[in-house]
Amino acid sequence: MKLQQATRYAILATVHMAANPGKQVSAYELAAFYGLSQHHLAKVLRTLSMAKIVSSTRGPNGGCTFIANPKHVTLYDIIVLFENDWWDTEAESEPSGVAREVSRVLSELDRITMATLRSVTIQTIINNARRAELRDRDSSTIQERAIERAEAK
Repeated sequence: MKLQQATRYAILATVHMAANPGKQVSAYELAAFYGLSQHHLAKVLRTLSMAKIVSSTRGPNGGCTFIANPKHVTLYDIIVLFENDWWDTEAESEPSGVAREVSRVLSELDRITMATLRSVTIQTIINNARRAELRDRDSSTIQERAIERAEAK
């Protein structure tokens, strides 16, 4: 799925802040951590603040804190803030059977995509990332033990 840079920044920043509840994070910190444009990220954070997903504190010690419920905020909620007219699905009356069928199939894909994005919460992403980190750690530990056993022989 091709999303604008601002949308990708918004998803990344939202998940990062939601994974660290109560912690205030500046645009500078987020930009440095993920290698993003601080200026562009600051605009994204303003939009998230206006949408009441994060709270924003200005000033030298300022930053943003995730304030929404990560179990209720979905990818769709974030995407629609940044993708203009993304789901503008006007019903078009196609003259021919082939064009009508293509339009029907594309509309169905849009419907499935929208339903999927509405079902994936920020908490789901956080939980999946944590499980993946545990699997990676377990895998590394298993590999290290195998190397130690091989070296001991």
